[in-house]
Amino acid sequence: MADSEITTTLSSVTRRMLLTGTMAATVTWPFETGAGTAEALAGSAASDPALDLWRQWLAAYNETQRLWKMQLDLERRMVTTVGFPEVEITLPGEMKPVRAFSLEDIDRICGDASRHQAVKAQAIAAFRERQEAWDRLDDALGYSRAEKAEIRADRTEMKLADALMATPATTLAGVAGKLDAVLRKGEYFEAGPDFPWPQVRSALADLMRIGQALQPGLFMPGSDVKGLTEANGGAS
Repeated sequence: MADSEITTTLSSVTRRMLLTGTMAATVTWPFETGAGTAEALAGSAASDPALDLWRQWLAAYNETQRLWKMQLDLERRMVTTVGFPEVEITLPGEMKPVRAFSLEDIDRICGDASRHQAVKAQAIAAFRERQEAWDRLDDALGYSRAEKAEIRADRTEMKLADALMATPATTLAGVAGKLDAVLRKGEYFEAGPDFPWPQVRSALADLMRIGQALQPGLFMPGSDVKGLTEANGGAS
């Protein structure tokens, strides 16, 4: 089975969603204007709760990515070694086979018609044999354990993302952290150059440039994204 088929067939390959519900909530934070505006905007990164949440989110995001890649690698090894638990069923009088991925599928496809019972029995036996082989290798490699760990990490990441988007940033670095989180998650699911990712990338590059001009040497979230400034006209 090709990789493209694996990723579309297996329900465990992806469950993630784009920062669910976080962008609908809006919060305001009063900044004073005047001579101290630049200092207030730059602020102290150490005291920005949004930036602290971004750091926690990034650690959870990286862990989720690590576990997800591990799960995919184990899944590919299992499919290559024993094949995914499935059978092809060709009913009497039909030319095109139908795939079944569970005993329930087999029962639904074959039904109760007497002329289908021999095919049904063969399909059940073949499916159980492949399922048993899959389960044995699963126990040996730890695929299901990796899958459960990835689900737990993903839930933690999403909770931190919700908290991050609901927390007012008090520094430019904190705002950049929010944009960085949106960019990493959003581009991952909506791969491609279309709106709004170039615009988000441009806004993040602007924040990085302004923040580093106000406080030279200040770490800005997103500054580790390869090619970010180059993609936005070489802003620095």
